[in-house]
Amino acid sequence: MNKTLASLGIILIFIANAVLARDLKPGFEKQEYLSMLAHFSRHSDSIASNRNFPLAEGEKLIYRSREVGLDNKWFLWVNTDSVITISIRGTVATKASWAENSYTAMTAATGTIRLGSDFLFDYRLAEHPRAAVHTGWLIGMAFLARDILPHLDSLLALGYRNVIIAGHSQGGALSYLLTSHFHYLQKSNRLPSNLIIKTYCSAAPKPGNLFYAYDYEHITAGGWAFNIVNSADWVPELPSTTQTASDLNETNPIPMVNGMIHKQNRVKRIFAKKFFKKLTRPSNEQVANNEKILGKRVSEQIAKLLPGFVPPPMAGTMNYVRTGATIVLYADAEYFRLFPEKSDKTWLHHTTTSYWYLANRLND
Repeated sequence: MNKTLASLGIILIFIANAVLARDLKPGFEKQEYLSMLAHFSRHSDSIASNRNFPLAEGEKLIYRSREVGLDNKWFLWVNTDSVITISIRGTVATKASWAENSYTAMTAATGTIRLGSDFLFDYRLAEHPRAAVHTGWLIGMAFLARDILPHLDSLLALGYRNVIIAGHSQGGALSYLLTSHFHYLQKSNRLPSNLIIKTYCSAAPKPGNLFYAYDYEHITAGGWAFNIVNSADWVPELPSTTQTASDLNETNPIPMVNGMIHKQNRVKRIFAKKFFKKLTRPSNEQVANNEKILGKRVSEQIAKLLPGFVPPPMAGTMNYVRTGATIVLYADAEYFRLFPEKSDKTWLHHTTTSYWYLANRLND
């Protein structure tokens, strides 16, 4: 009886908080981002977290997930304004976590992927048919989404309607894809249309190609998603980008160039074709090599970690681009006095400590 009353009391408190909720506002908010960093700093097993920062007043951790998929984990927070925060952990020092990062061959941003004998994941992360995303992080996001949605549904049933999705490092990359996934779940009526979603991708690597970036920036336009980068951090520079002629929009000058080549006499045509191949072959070969090593070979390792996994088709592109509205945390001379370059400190500029320092220097 006492347990029942206690549970009822907790539910009533959640409902009361939801009724008094204050909606999220668009635009980058320094204090909001600092709150996210405080969450990230408590992901104690992440390689990028090295100290705890003070939480904002009124925040409460109500759920900590088990590890799912390729050693991914998330944390569920609520505050007194009835804002839900889905905080996603970054890379940890395990084979599975690094295999996820290494699976950089891209796959279509819309499709179905077999992740186990009992897990077939249907997803839509963009409308553009040529949009493509990092396969490893797609896998990570799929397992997270499966775990997150029931908890989110429970809070939505209590009247909550404001959600922040946030992550640092790998967690930031996963936050991109989860934001896209939730947006299209709203369009399909799986999630309510009045759900307000705001995203902070901190120290995140690049999640997909240009067509994915266009879609993401379109659906989050108006100040609803931010990519926060320390200018001294190497992680947001990855995965490496290789652009080929096939990555261009359909209407482009290359068909015209090919047409001009075909109009030349035989000798000029042979010379021009040879010259054109010299220009395009290196990038095409680089994409093929990346898909062989960071696609096929890594997928074999993933299959050992996820029994029943079936590698999805590769998209034939490595045109990774920086995505979202970017907030640059500029590393100046004063910063480097506190965080001097050291070749043996690989993660120095990627830590939550360096981001916390620079974020606090932003104007309110």
